[in-house]
Amino acid sequence: MAPNKKLLVLPGDGIGPEVMREAGRIVGWLSRRRGISFDISEDLVGGASIDVHGVPIRDEVIAQAREADAVLFGAVGGPKWAGVGFDVRPEVAILRLRQELGLFANLRPAIVLDPLIDSSTLKADIVRGLDIMIVRETVGGIYFGEPRGIEDMPDGGRRGVNTEIYTTFEIERVARVAFDLARKREGRVCSVEKSNVMESGLLWRQVVTELQAREYRDVQLSHMLADNCAMQLVRNPRQFDVIVTGNLFGDMLSDLSAMLTGSLGMLPSATLGTRDAQGRRPALYEPIHGSAPDIAGTGQANPLAQILSLAMLLRYSFSMDAEADLIERACTNVLASGLRTADIMSAGKAKVGTGVMGEAVLRELDKLGG
Repeated sequence: MAPNKKLLVLPGDGIGPEVMREAGRIVGWLSRRRGISFDISEDLVGGASIDVHGVPIRDEVIAQAREADAVLFGAVGGPKWAGVGFDVRPEVAILRLRQELGLFANLRPAIVLDPLIDSSTLKADIVRGLDIMIVRETVGGIYFGEPRGIEDMPDGGRRGVNTEIYTTFEIERVARVAFDLARKREGRVCSVEKSNVMESGLLWRQVVTELQAREYRDVQLSHMLADNCAMQLVRNPRQFDVIVTGNLFGDMLSDLSAMLTGSLGMLPSATLGTRDAQGRRPALYEPIHGSAPDIAGTGQANPLAQILSLAMLLRYSFSMDAEADLIERACTNVLASGLRTADIMSAGKAKVGTGVMGEAVLRELDKLGG
């Protein structure tokens, strides 16, 4: 790979810098052992940016993200910034990046690794072999629709307003991501909405159905109401391959599916934009866990989700499937050896900290990568 691939690193708050440090060690390994180099820049976001610049993300950082081939994000937020205004809270950083870069498709895998099968709150025979990909639309729907706000009413009360809006274009582009992913997996997409009570859900179902008939006849399509999908995820999650859904339902269902695996500290994510004429696609990669300020600085954080987010970056932004597979296999082997951070600790295993877990992945990469 050419050395001019630009990578913007945004560690964020809490445990963000700690787990990002371990991902950085993997980047260093790729350079030393595989000859893969990046043009890396780093900046502040979230509370760290508020402390220095007064805003959760500066326009200059947005500009850097536009120029980068991919963004590797940590985590933001914490009680330290609980008193800031709603419009300048740390989480605005990720929302602005999604909007400004047009990152419309969030990919959230829910995979149960064999060494962690007992970490799930569900029975082992229910989650064994689980491998779901949830594709969530991220820049439309009720989180961004207008009108919105809180207004005073004549009777002295107040009214909160949010608007669910989706267009044909918005639905088709995220559905295409889901169908394309399914072609590389088991070939099945389940589209999720509430078409029984929401007009936007009815349009969603119609548009996805028409797109599949027109362009993806080789992919099996099914439909499910969001409440039923939530039930089915805990009843029989292995029935799903790829789930595609809107912003609100995707937010809920992806967190639900994450907990099927036993720990938020283990799961990565990707959020993708639209390819330009040169085939370049803006993308941001981040672990799904939060900033965990209660353990920040203690060396207890699990770095595997951040490392696995790097693996997704290699796969989806740079088509480096071999290297992504290598990192994922190394993480699985380390867990199989019995090492655990506090969040996934179980009886009979060896409890280790952030740095030791990162070092173990590096040693395993040395074994696997030659």
